[in-house]
Amino acid sequence: MDIDSFWELIEECRRQAQGPDERLAWLRGALSQRSLAEVVQFQVCLDEVTHEAFTWDLWAAADQIFGGWCSDDGFCYFGLWMVGLGREAFTQAVADPDVLAVTPEVQALVGRPREVWNDDWPGWESLDYVAMEAYGILAGVDDECGEAFYEAVDAEQGDGGDNSGPLGEQWDVRCEDEAARKLPKLRAMFPLR
Repeated sequence: MDIDSFWELIEECRRQAQGPDERLAWLRGALSQRSLAEVVQFQVCLDEVTHEAFTWDLWAAADQIFGGWCSDDGFCYFGLWMVGLGREAFTQAVADPDVLAVTPEVQALVGRPREVWNDDWPGWESLDYVAMEAYGILAGVDDECGEAFYEAVDAEQGDGGDNSGPLGEQWDVRCEDEAARKLPKLRAMFPLR
């Protein structure tokens, strides 16, 4: 599986299923119809694209949407959620995080209290485990495959696994001038309290 095949699978998932749980079930089923190697390559591609989104500007966008606070884990889950938006939205957001303001998924959050976002919450942690689950199904070991799966992913990535910090310069959305300049649409939609 290459990066184009990865995105085709994500796009097909978006067409076939609604909501994060349905999409996960669809992806798990689709991946479990492929080879073990392709399932591992799916995870490698997922890691690659989420690393592209690991920028201080996107972290600031998540901070803005979340009301001024986005944890390390929350930002990782936000990057996975962005993958679920599809290739075009993802690529545009990596280039300019403020374009998230025009995505229907972000617009649906405006004016709603965060405590009622539920399934609309911009985070998708479970996406990071779907390939391992499919790997377990294919290997016939379900919950006991984690170590073998991650060893296979590491072997496929080689030296490509990058654990460095976010790209770009760190900045704080609480700095009103900078937020107004870098995230004008998101700042207007999700004012910090």
